[in-house]
Amino acid sequence: MTISAPIRSPCPPGACICGRESLLEVGGADIRVLRLTREEERRLLERLENLQSLADLERLQQRMFEQLGIRVAVAPGFNEVRTMRGISIQIDELPGLCRKTRQTIPAAIRRGLEKNPQIAFELLNAHDLLRDA
Repeated sequence: MTISAPIRSPCPPGACICGRESLLEVGGADIRVLRLTREEERRLLERLENLQSLADLERLQQRMFEQLGIRVAVAPGFNEVRTMRGISIQIDELPGLCRKTRQTIPAAIRRGLEKNPQIAFELLNAHDLLRDA
């Protein structure tokens, strides 16, 4: 007997363009992202909002990729960084990833950086932007 992990419930019709149904129809497709249920998403967002260090953020990025297949890139933006909005947070396109989740993950990371600005300074320093400061 095989017990499968619970998967995310479908979005209301027309509200999302995640492609959940087409992902489920394809045999052998990577459906790890569908394991991010609404409850698990809440826990992930809470964890992202309560970051402790840059290493903690990097560990979470790695775990999101390993467990869900979600690639999140956090780096200083192209122009100068004056606020947390200047930090670029990109999520790679992934079939099955809800539009709302694609927006809430970067917002939670920004809230975490605002709570602990030292992480933003570490991020900038890791990219040699505070080299001469």
